[in-house]
Amino acid sequence: MRRVIGLVYGVTCYAIFFLTFLYLIAFVANFMVPKGIDDGIPMTTGVAVLINLGLIALFGIQHSVMARPAFKKRLAAVLPESVERSTFVLASSLVLIILYWQWRPLSQVVWSVESSVWQTILWSLLLAGFGIVLLSTFIIDHFDLFGLRQVWLGLFRRTYKHPSFRVTYFYKFVRHPLYLGLLLAFWCTPLMTLGHLLFAMGMSIYILIGVHFEERDLELFLGEDYRRYKQRVPMLIPNLGKPHETIKARPRKNESFAR
Repeated sequence: MRRVIGLVYGVTCYAIFFLTFLYLIAFVANFMVPKGIDDGIPMTTGVAVLINLGLIALFGIQHSVMARPAFKKRLAAVLPESVERSTFVLASSLVLIILYWQWRPLSQVVWSVESSVWQTILWSLLLAGFGIVLLSTFIIDHFDLFGLRQVWLGLFRRTYKHPSFRVTYFYKFVRHPLYLGLLLAFWCTPLMTLGHLLFAMGMSIYILIGVHFEERDLELFLGEDYRRYKQRVPMLIPNLGKPHETIKARPRKNESFAR
């Protein structure tokens, strides 16, 4: 019964994440949601900036703390190992939901693109960014990344093993295509308000900090394989020249915006 509950819990956490991710697209684009990034009750600029920075900091702290191996070990002492990833995914989703709910609009216009051609290009880049994020999770192992594989294996009492270290598709040209996709999605907009700019800057800073810690963990986990990979492939700006060779070997830790 406990393993069945774990599976239901994992599926529920994944469903909450997926809806939260879809809302993120609409939130950033201000499209067909009750509250977008530029919607809400106006406040004085100083107060709104402080609240929004606090929300971004909450997101960053939750991710950074829960992603560290020491925290995972402590969590494993309380929860079954099979639901550790699902719990992280749930916590990340809840923090984003709080951010959507409490975000304060800052409607001052930083830039506005009037050309219909450039508007189409920027909207296309925004959607392409989120598309790269989603595709990157499947290249890694989407169901492992968001906890479904772990609870499924737990249901049948099978031993969990990390997915192999793979250099394929996007990962031949850039080490972190998932983060690159998010940067595109956050910055490519035909209407950049002060609130949107604050969100994009705050999340970009967190991504750069997160990449630093993640790469440190990957080097410890993978050793020389990852160090050689770092020498050949850039971090966030794709190298569209000769791609890195395809590699499928050794277990690896996953990267994730929700990690």
